[in-house]
Amino acid sequence: MSLPFHPEGVIPACLLAFKSDFSIDEKWSRKHLSDLAAVEGISAITITGHAAEVHALDLDEQRRVAAFSMEEVGDRLPLVHGVYADASHQAQRIARMAREEGLSALLVIPPAPLSLGGHLRPEMLFRHFEMIAEAAGDLPIIFFQYQHHSGLHTPFETMLKLFERIPQIVAIKDWCHDGYEHERNIRTLQALERPVNVLTTHSAWLMSSLVMGCKGLLSGAGSVVADLQVQLFRAVQAGDLPLAQAVNDRLYPIQQAFYRAPFLDMHNRMKEANVLLGRLPKAIVRPPLMKISSGEIADLAEALSAAGLLKPETVHV
Repeated sequence: MSLPFHPEGVIPACLLAFKSDFSIDEKWSRKHLSDLAAVEGISAITITGHAAEVHALDLDEQRRVAAFSMEEVGDRLPLVHGVYADASHQAQRIARMAREEGLSALLVIPPAPLSLGGHLRPEMLFRHFEMIAEAAGDLPIIFFQYQHHSGLHTPFETMLKLFERIPQIVAIKDWCHDGYEHERNIRTLQALERPVNVLTTHSAWLMSSLVMGCKGLLSGAGSVVADLQVQLFRAVQAGDLPLAQAVNDRLYPIQQAFYRAPFLDMHNRMKEANVLLGRLPKAIVRPPLMKISSGEIADLAEALSAAGLLKPETVHV
C-alpha cells in the first residue's frame, strides 16, 4: 500500500546503478535508495526520473525498478515514478504499472513530439495528461515544466488550463530557468483556489530559487547532497539567512561542477561523485551517455573536497 504523498520539502531523484554489461545492478541500486532514505528530513524519493536514466529503460525494467524500490524503502518514504514516453498510450501503461506497484505519485515529463510546435496545439498536451490521469486513478501528479529553448516549455496560460482540467496535478517541477517566470509560477500557482506547489529543480542556483518561496525541491543533485539540500531548505524556511548562506557556500562548488557544459553529463557526474564518496562501486551509464574524462573526475573530487565531503588525501582518480 502506497504512503501518502505531500508535494513539499526535499525530494531527491535517485540514480540507477548498472553493471559492466549495462544491465541493472539491483544490489547497488537498493543500497543507493537505502542511503537516501536514511537522510533525515527528505520528503520522498523520485525513482525513475532523468537521474535514473529513465530514457534508457523499457517498461519491464521500470516495473522491476518500481518493485525493488518499494521492497527496499517503500515502507519508509513515498516514492515518485517518472512517466517518460513519447506515445500517450505508453505513458498510460507506465502510469498504470506505477499504480499497480504501489507507488505514491507520478512525475510526468512532456512528450518529445510537442517540441515541434506543441505550444500551438495545447489540446495535444491536455489529452496526453488526461490519458495518464485515467490510468493513474487517484495518484497525485507532478507536472514537469521545461526551459524555453527545449521546445517543451508549456506557456503559462496553457499550464493554468491544464491544471484546471487535471485535478490530480498537485505540483510542478519547475525548470523554466527564468527568474522572472519562476517567481510568477511560485506566487500564482501556490495561491490558486486549488494550490499547485512549486518544487524547484533550479539546482544550479538553488538558494536563489528557494528564497522566492518554493514549497520544496526535486533534484538529481539530491542523489549526492540530499543532506545539504535539507539543511538549506530548512534554513530558508526558518528565515536564517547566515545559515542558508553558509550551506550554500558548501553547495556552490558542487553545483558548479555538476551543471557545467555539456549539461547532459550532469547525472553522469553525480554517479562519479558517488563513486568518489564510496557510495557506488563504479559509474556505468547507458549509451548514448558515455563516461566522463579522468580530468573531469578530478575536478569533481576537488569540488567535493571544497564542500567538505571528501578528504583530499582519500582521492584516487
